[in-house]
Amino acid sequence: MTKKELQETTVYLKSKGFDNPEVGIVLGTGLGKLVDEIKDPIVAHYNQIPFFPLATVEFHSGKLIFGEIEGKKVVVMQGRFHLYEGYDFIDITYPIRAMHELGIKKLLISNAAGSINLDFKKGDLMLIEDHINLQGGSPLAFKDVGAFGHRFVDMSEPYDVEMRKTIIDAATDENISLQKGVYASVIGPELETKAEYRYLKLIGADAVGMSTVPEVIVANHLSLPVAAISVITDEGDPDNLQPIDIQEIIKVAGEAEPKMITLFKKLIKQL
Repeated sequence: MTKKELQETTVYLKSKGFDNPEVGIVLGTGLGKLVDEIKDPIVAHYNQIPFFPLATVEFHSGKLIFGEIEGKKVVVMQGRFHLYEGYDFIDITYPIRAMHELGIKKLLISNAAGSINLDFKKGDLMLIEDHINLQGGSPLAFKDVGAFGHRFVDMSEPYDVEMRKTIIDAATDENISLQKGVYASVIGPELETKAEYRYLKLIGADAVGMSTVPEVIVANHLSLPVAAISVITDEGDPDNLQPIDIQEIIKVAGEAEPKMITLFKKLIKQL
């Protein structure tokens, strides 16, 4: 990744009509319906955007969409990138840097996650308050990182406090049950063993997934305020562990998605 590559990406997207978006949004597994809320959408497919990686997972569609939600210009990633697809940390966070170059001032992230905290049930939403990086690396661990921002990034409060408060207030207003907790990010793509679920609980995780943390680290590197919501799609009870069905995960995410869309729209309106 170079500054020149980012500029080329930005020039291409601006030529398509991606005009000074205010909010960037990353949609997780089974959480693509927010795009239906976008007014006057302009679509750029990842395979046409210079220097963009390609989404390889069949339920990640691979489009960057520009338009308006609640009167704000947004750019939405429908389909994200993961380490388990064979990408590196630079690849999977390149779109965050590209959206920042386009001008976004806030970043919203969603994901599907498994619960470690057994008070959390399938279909619950969890506002991420903190995270644990178990992916074995960092998107800032490269030679020229100093050209893009400070090498040593403070992570004492990686998720923006103001946006979190707005989401909590919106959940109260809309009578939406909202859990709060710590998200652990692992490489995947295999799901956790019973021993791994016990370990994750021991180190303080409330939910586990395979994304989000690298994107949040880069957002902090760019001084870009970020908020993230997990949809709990399966329950990791090591004493009663059921085999995971990926189609069931996508189904549960889809059923819970309207609640997440409501919270994101209310947040966007107030930004």
